[in-house]
Amino acid sequence: MFDLTGKKALVTGSTQGIGFAIALCLAQRGAKVFVNGASSMEKCKAASDKIPGSIPVKVDLSHEGCADEIYAQTGDIDILVLNASVQYRKAWDEITSDEFDTQIQVNLKSSLELMQKYVPNMKKQGWGRIVTVGSVQQYKPHTHMAVYAASKCAQMSLVNNLAAQLAQFGITVNNMSPGVIATPRNDAALADEEYSKVIYSKIPAGYAGTAEDCAGGVLLLCSEEGRYITGSDLIIDGGMHL
Repeated sequence: MFDLTGKKALVTGSTQGIGFAIALCLAQRGAKVFVNGASSMEKCKAASDKIPGSIPVKVDLSHEGCADEIYAQTGDIDILVLNASVQYRKAWDEITSDEFDTQIQVNLKSSLELMQKYVPNMKKQGWGRIVTVGSVQQYKPHTHMAVYAASKCAQMSLVNNLAAQLAQFGITVNNMSPGVIATPRNDAALADEEYSKVIYSKIPAGYAGTAEDCAGGVLLLCSEEGRYITGSDLIIDGGMHL
């Protein structure tokens, strides 16, 4: 089960955290994975070196034309995992126009543009998997991440819309919404003992998840075993959204 041998996958934002765990998981099941990062090729290569058979691809999704740039390096793929995102922790009335634009570009617009780039071949071959990575903030938005939460809600709406349109071509489109996950992005916040107590009190499971907790769910959505799942939001949050 869950054999991805012969499949090509792109996981955006996969040099660390949830994206890295997903890329590694897919590679361990036989997929040829493109590991993407934005900051440096060195960081992309360092991550790729830990993932068997993977290829590093440096493209910043905040840039116009990013979809063309990344496609030129990967060619057609079978599995698209849209994990890269940007968030600014600021009060809603302090978010600047540039910060708004960057979050919408990376978290929403690039998702659409990458789907537009890779879906034609998926339709041609009659098989494809698209998984966007959302957030528990679709259900419980953080007071200091209003735009980030809104961008994830918009991405989920896109998933629902396209899932209905692409199912006839053998393409599934789903979302995975992680809750509080112990990744480098959250290290500083969770290191604050008082803050972490408040956060954990809101999670029925009582603790933060790991990136690996998220990877298994994405593997299901990307596999043949997940062929009848489309337009869904797989929430991996220890019950935080409840």
